[in-house]
Amino acid sequence: MRVLLYGSELSAATAAAALAWVGHQVQWLPHADTPWSALSQVDWLRSEPQLMAHLEQGLADGTLQVIEQLKEARAPDVIWLALSPAQRSSASSLVEDPLLVDQQGIVLINNSTFPVGETERLHALIGMQHTSVALPDTLEEGRAWDSFTRPTRRLLGCDDATGEQVTRELLRAFNRRSEVFQCMPRRAAELTKLAINGMLATRISYMNEIAGLADTLGVDVEHVRQGMGADSRIGFEYLYPGCGFGGPNFSRDLMRLADVQLQSGRYSALLEQVMDINEQKKETLFRKLWAHFAGELAGKTVAIWGAAFKPGTARIDHAPVLTLLEALWAQGIKVQLHDPAAVPALHALVGKRDDLRTYTHDPYQACEGADVLMLVTEWKTYWNPDWHRLGSLLNAKLVLDGRNIYDPEFVASCGLMYRGIGRRADPKTL
Repeated sequence: MRVLLYGSELSAATAAAALAWVGHQVQWLPHADTPWSALSQVDWLRSEPQLMAHLEQGLADGTLQVIEQLKEARAPDVIWLALSPAQRSSASSLVEDPLLVDQQGIVLINNSTFPVGETERLHALIGMQHTSVALPDTLEEGRAWDSFTRPTRRLLGCDDATGEQVTRELLRAFNRRSEVFQCMPRRAAELTKLAINGMLATRISYMNEIAGLADTLGVDVEHVRQGMGADSRIGFEYLYPGCGFGGPNFSRDLMRLADVQLQSGRYSALLEQVMDINEQKKETLFRKLWAHFAGELAGKTVAIWGAAFKPGTARIDHAPVLTLLEALWAQGIKVQLHDPAAVPALHALVGKRDDLRTYTHDPYQACEGADVLMLVTEWKTYWNPDWHRLGSLLNAKLVLDGRNIYDPEFVASCGLMYRGIGRRADPKTL
């Protein structure tokens, strides 16, 4: 099929590469705010596994063409929109262009996270001689290629047989099982995507509240987590407490869902609480640091492992580390931070600072001369450190684990003090 793909989001790049890979003729029009010349150099795209290699292969094979203006486009069978929530007006301008409106039988696929009902509105603009479907973006950053090309399910909002048939055929190469598509009306699919992320965020925030209570009561939250997860009505997914979630999609989907509530005349105290709890949890490690030193933080140096909002990405959008850094710097604390991918993004945001030293290769460099180690992002390189080496590097021999990836008793057996999220252990004394 001839596909015109519009947008500069990760979802746009992934769809462009994947659709061209399986033989579709793809013309990709990046958004003017981030043209291909800039997009091709950003760290979050280049660090996404397999993606750049497939983009470059598509360009070399000729199945993928990057265009700069709509007038360069051929008549498409499918228009694929993969824009940010702030680019609704751009979507409107594109579908209203006479080049597209005057054609017949185009299928408009809305892969953007727009307000509920937006697919229908765009359909009215492009003309009822065309068809539209909502195909919400469900990519997992850090494994975008795998989640697009090997999906376990796709939400498909469609109100006519043509849209469903064309979308199934367009994506047939990635999973031939018909049940992969969960078909429903367009508005239902748009709301379902937001509702899923709202539910996941609620589980995380609830578990973080339980972890805080466990800390107060002197209970190891891991016992509570295991007991809750073993209940078949609950399960273990998204049941790990931590120091807050971030990311460009998860956070904004929550805000989008709250906006939908308000626009419909409903106020959601639950969603507001979920977002408030998450913002508070981003300060958890700082509060533990404050408690340990009884507020005497002047002159301290903190080592941080991890800045990205999740492992496998170079992005720091809404990342917990940003809130943590502001709290540390407000107390005059020097920070030595290691991250294998997100350091350029961090410097782009906060600039060069005398109270920030960064490292991208050896994580132990960040710990040299530091008083405390804070684990913020659970990159695999951090999971099995040399504890005896850390004990020799950290002046206060304190580990603050923001993701509960370490065994408290084992860390304590190596002579370090451990504080996690609802977990703790002290070195044994004879």
